Amino acid sequence: MLVAAATWVTYQFVEPAPPRTLNIATGSAEGAYRGFGRQLRSSLSRNDVELQIVETEGSVDNLDRLNKGEVDVAFMQSGLANADDYPQLESLGSVYYEPVWIFTTNHLKISRLSDLRGRRVSAGGAGSGSRLVALQLLQSNGMTEKDVSLMNNAGDEAVAAFDAGELDAIISVASVSAPIVQQLLASPKATLATLDRAPAYARRKPWLTHLTLPEGVVDLQKNIPPASIDLMAVNATLVVSEDLHPALRDLLLQAADDVFSKATVLSRFDEFPRASGSEFPLSSAAARYYEFGPPFLQRYLPFWVANLVDRLKLLALPLLALLLPLSRMLPPAYRWSVRKKIYRWYDEVQDLDHSSSDNPDAQNLARCLDELQIIENEVREVVVPLAYAHELYVLRQHIDLLQRQISQQV
Repeated sequence: MLVAAATWVTYQFVEPAPPRTLNIATGSAEGAYRGFGRQLRSSLSRNDVELQIVETEGSVDNLDRLNKGEVDVAFMQSGLANADDYPQLESLGSVYYEPVWIFTTNHLKISRLSDLRGRRVSAGGAGSGSRLVALQLLQSNGMTEKDVSLMNNAGDEAVAAFDAGELDAIISVASVSAPIVQQLLASPKATLATLDRAPAYARRKPWLTHLTLPEGVVDLQKNIPPASIDLMAVNATLVVSEDLHPALRDLLLQAADDVFSKATVLSRFDEFPRASGSEFPLSSAAARYYEFGPPFLQRYLPFWVANLVDRLKLLALPLLALLLPLSRMLPPAYRWSVRKKIYRWYDEVQDLDHSSSDNPDAQNLARCLDELQIIENEVREVVVPLAYAHELYVLRQHIDLLQRQISQQV
């Protein structure tokens, strides 16, 4: 009863089981975030966790939804917000590079962002991270939206407008595998701009990285790009609410390892995911993961079994505290339970002894002998461990002794 009571009290402090469903904010249907979201969903499904993909306008929209608690996790590009304004959000690390792609028409050659002054430029929708990055970069060059005609089209719509001659340039923050990037890299009407001052931007803005896209790295046969390109890149990150269950954070990081650890044209094998690259503070669960890898139990047990054991380990403390002293009672209790099988017969044997002494009538003595015989037959059926066999045989000797005494009286 003590153990049961202590277990019940301790169970009130056991962390609840993680939910089996997560919501992730990705981006538009044509964006890379959505494709990576599907890959994460496939990885998580192997552990019976369902990842529901929420289509959004982009990183800015993702931040707003995560801040409001509408989703549990979100893809977000670095440089998006001031972490002090969102104390309830934490980072799981960065997962890949997102270059700032600047495509122009063939007749427009630019080497600096200031060359876009007066041009018609698509930089994504109002809720996209591409537009926010484009505005920050233009401001760094002393330019505003008045100096550049920023259009609101994005994705396939922007590519169609570009092909129709309605745009002079497209600025897109996306992975190299994003459909819009692949379309424009292969388009004979588009030229990928190389920026002379890309290293300077990376020095001045910590959320930017300078990357070099080598000649022919996208397509060796078609030699895309036709020359080395200096790019700026932000980091695509995974950001979660501080309320997300720690076990699901570990599981998300394992899924991110499955999806993002592969080598790409922009990163080496196992370069991602990594702890750095986000303006939001790194989750404590993520910090442990990057230092020690997956939790010990999850390396050898299925996720839900490992999580159950991990949650219930707190119950071991009161159980040990009670069972250790209570265990001292086990040997005496065991000896008593075994000897009870033997000693219970002594009450009847003693009664028959008194009866034969107090009433030596022949009929009474015959009754005593008959009952002693019945007792002897039943005692022969008693089974005890070998360590207690001598006590059983002592009982049989006493029965035999009493039978002899009564027989002499008869």
